[in-house]
Amino acid sequence: MSLSEEQVGQIAYLARLSLSDEQLKSNTKELNNILDLVEQLTEIDTDDIEPMAHPLHMTQRLREDKVTEQDQSESFQAIAPKIGKRHYLVPTVIE
Repeated sequence: MSLSEEQVGQIAYLARLSLSDEQLKSNTKELNNILDLVEQLTEIDTDDIEPMAHPLHMTQRLREDKVTEQDQSESFQAIAPKIGKRHYLVPTVIE
């Protein structure tokens, strides 16, 4: 599949891009190169290939889940204009 300069111009118009004639020719060539690469990828036989979740077969090292900071919510809420039951009260924005 390849795109013509008119098609790339229409795409640029829809994307609200202003392209000079030189940019239009350059972008048309680059987009057609990308589409050629995608076409080459579609020709690869991947029937016997198992899908991977990640390219490296590694496991994530886990750490112990423990609290590393002190609870400072009371000191933070002490300076707040309005608070509820351990939460901040803010003015209604949408009615």
